[in-house]
Amino acid sequence: MTLPTGPDTANADPVTTTEPTDAPGTAKDQSDKVNWLAELRGLVLMLLAVLAFHSLVAKPFYIPSTSMMPTLQVGDRLVVSKYPYGWSWASVSFHLLPRGEWRVFGSTPEYGDIVIPVHPIRDEDYIKRVVALPGDRIAVRGGQIILNGVAVNREAAPAVKIPFEPDLLCEGAPCLGAFTNYLVREANGQQYFEVPAYRETLPNGASYLVIDHLEDQPLDNFDEITVPEGQVFVMGDNRDHSADSREIYSPRGLMGPVPLENIGGRAEFITFSLDGSTSWNPLSWYQSLRGDRAWTTLRPAKAEQAAVAE
Repeated sequence: MTLPTGPDTANADPVTTTEPTDAPGTAKDQSDKVNWLAELRGLVLMLLAVLAFHSLVAKPFYIPSTSMMPTLQVGDRLVVSKYPYGWSWASVSFHLLPRGEWRVFGSTPEYGDIVIPVHPIRDEDYIKRVVALPGDRIAVRGGQIILNGVAVNREAAPAVKIPFEPDLLCEGAPCLGAFTNYLVREANGQQYFEVPAYRETLPNGASYLVIDHLEDQPLDNFDEITVPEGQVFVMGDNRDHSADSREIYSPRGLMGPVPLENIGGRAEFITFSLDGSTSWNPLSWYQSLRGDRAWTTLRPAKAEQAAVAE
């Protein structure tokens, strides 16, 4: 375009220019596109960070069975810390590492700790309580633990009240079917199980409740063994319904003492708990919450502290 010249230039219409529109394929157009490679890299890094946190610091855990009742109930969600006993192949989430006898910054659990042992054959997490340490002699007679030749203190406690929750299923069957004989119905129609319980106290003062309601069942008697170095003996608090270190010859249990490198962490506290009535309806999510279990600590009380509190 040629601009006017001469005297009439001052009266000429102002010249307007229009910025050219970016054509497809220009640099600006390319910058507006999603960089899928960068997005994928960010997603992978985020997943690796979550995996590292779950493997090195803490991870959530779900209770699918009754083996640790009354301390833990089916439907409890809890936090398991990964660092108290050091790190090993069992610390890594999803058992991604091959089994090995190594540990980093390893230490030994205390009496009464609730730990996460991995089955010696299957990559399956269990949850049990430590009742004997390396070098201890342990036996079970009539349901009572004999530790280094001395019976562990065990006293009858008030019956444990367990809510009747018919929607709670374990492998397709009612989880609490073994307690049917202890079902109680109150005048207002409310039902619950009133199950016999005992308070057990280990040598360090760790004290907790156990359920032992069957007589003369196979797990009530266990011949004395010495726990090898680098291993611990674990049992469930629901003594008649726990597959643990007492089951030496059955792959259902832990087949004897547990090597420390097979322990993946320590249970710390309950975050929330569901009674089994949850459905796809969001309204059921709140209704199924057990409000009295959230933030319950899973570290055992010490007998000396209990005595002071009384």
